[in-house]
Amino acid sequence: METTLPFSLPAFEPGWVWLVGAGPGDPGLLTLLAAHALRSADVVVYDALVDQGALALANPAAELVYAGKRGGKPSPSQPSITASLIDLARAGRRVLRLKGGDPFVFGRGAEEARALAEAGIPFRVVPGITAGIGGLAYAGIPATTRDTNAAVTFVTGHASTGEVPDGIRWAELAKGSPVIVFYMALKHLQTIVDRLLAGGRDPQESAAIVASAATPAQRVVTGVLADLPRLVAEHGLEPPAIVVVGETVSFRDHLDWWRPPHDAAAE
Repeated sequence: METTLPFSLPAFEPGWVWLVGAGPGDPGLLTLLAAHALRSADVVVYDALVDQGALALANPAAELVYAGKRGGKPSPSQPSITASLIDLARAGRRVLRLKGGDPFVFGRGAEEARALAEAGIPFRVVPGITAGIGGLAYAGIPATTRDTNAAVTFVTGHASTGEVPDGIRWAELAKGSPVIVFYMALKHLQTIVDRLLAGGRDPQESAAIVASAATPAQRVVTGVLADLPRLVAEHGLEPPAIVVVGETVSFRDHLDWWRPPHDAAAE
């Protein structure tokens, strides 16, 4: 249903590319600007983690182009995706690049924006709710609380090479950040846990894995840091997932508020 807003939204001009974050799963977490872009775009180039409910908001005449990259599966290359954004914009189309979470948080949005800038393509960035905040909230785990932590660190679980990032000072991370949120960490979780423990992290510290956050398939498993790899295997958890280590995990005991919507089609 259309709602009259007390302010105007920017026009989505032909030849522009909007880099838009769709949030961690629940299409209700789309921003007003994201919904406006979906209604206005001529073509939507979307990632694997974008919920189908979000795509249902697209202009019915828009072309939907899947550009998802999933580990171990045939996927379009990043250069080909970026080249297609440039070509579509040069053809005078309104191009929406729709990415899960936030395009500038481990989403390669900055790479795409830089390529657009170098090609002379006008663009706009529409931030989205990143999984490290929104996904944790749907699991009843706050990223920060006044009584537990004055800092939180977001870390990617693998570099562009697919391996554990080399540039992280693991000992400093283990000792210095009270709460750590890992994105894309399941593949190398044993190595990550080992490095945190070697850096002095308490093996009995509270930790959790949140898989398919903010979707009907959401699963949350809690335990302690040292047991995380075993818990993933025992519960058959698969990507996409975030891993959080820190005292705020214990808040889930009281803040586990969300229940996935009933899916009648699954019956």
